[in-house]
Amino acid sequence: MGKLKIIMTGGGSAGHVTPNLALVPKLKELGYEIQYIGTKEGIERKIIEEAKIKYHIISSGKLRRYFDLKNFTDPFKVLKGMIDAKNIIQREKPNIIFSKGGFVSVPVVIGAFLAKVPVIAHESDITPGLANRLATPYCTKICVTFPEALEKIKKDKGVVTGTPIRQELFAGSRLLAIKMCEFASDKPILMIIGGSLGSKVINDVIRESLEELLGSYNVIHICGKGNLDEQYNAKEGYKQFEYVNDELPHFMNAADIVISRAGANAIFEFLALKKPNLLIPLSKKSSRGDQILNAASFEKNGYSMVMQEEDLNRESLISALNKLYMTKNTYIKAMNDSKLKNGVDNIIKLIEKYSKQ
Repeated sequence: MGKLKIIMTGGGSAGHVTPNLALVPKLKELGYEIQYIGTKEGIERKIIEEAKIKYHIISSGKLRRYFDLKNFTDPFKVLKGMIDAKNIIQREKPNIIFSKGGFVSVPVVIGAFLAKVPVIAHESDITPGLANRLATPYCTKICVTFPEALEKIKKDKGVVTGTPIRQELFAGSRLLAIKMCEFASDKPILMIIGGSLGSKVINDVIRESLEELLGSYNVIHICGKGNLDEQYNAKEGYKQFEYVNDELPHFMNAADIVISRAGANAIFEFLALKKPNLLIPLSKKSSRGDQILNAASFEKNGYSMVMQEEDLNRESLISALNKLYMTKNTYIKAMNDSKLKNGVDNIIKLIEKYSKQ
């Protein structure tokens, strides 16, 4: 048997790309040649090209749950994407496709099915996203992060693997983070991270509460693209970033407590790194409610404190953070006792099994 080849896909947000990168070192170690299929403008392109992985572009329409005129043209883009993907797959002859969801993955998965190549998909949330729901009939196996997700997937297809976590996250240095942020005091460090696109709601309340927060903490604020506010740059003990990549392991290592949205990748990283966290899930108004379910599962297991977006204001935030900091050891203990582990090895086993069939 010659060299094994895998084509990965997934995009739309960083959450659909970073888990793919978590698998790359192990796949390379096993001798796989790795390629990627994504869209021309998607966030996945920049991330994958920076990782020096061969990148193929296909057309893909967005799958919307709401009315939009583009809903009439996008099915044709998906159809074109399917033909593009099938041609790439037939030309490149991969042994297997690994899909992380997001709208770009649907034409790739169907293209793989038509080209008779096995597909392993991964679903991060408790309820499968629209892309993975559409792709499920064409997948060989669906890896899930939460045991609760199995109820939503056809019995013979679902496998609980956990979510893949990048190895470099475990290699961060608190000292380097303090140096990067130029913190002068040794106050505990609070990190705020609102997902790759940031969160205006969280950013606004953080800035409104900054005076009080800086009385107790040094603050690392990852506020999302286009959300920097220059007027706060001179504040002692406050450092803001649009987006971080190489710095993230150091910031994660340094954080004593974290405020975050409740995307599955992020919360499993906090779990793996044993970081006490306050989750503010995206509300039902602007999402399908998956983050609310993710957060509820983590709250039930004692890994996270949760506050709904509707209840977020200056007073409630300060009070929740003080409580979180005071009780942080309880959360750390629950995370230490958790059976949910890094999913890399479980997923790689499945990829190996189906690559060789």
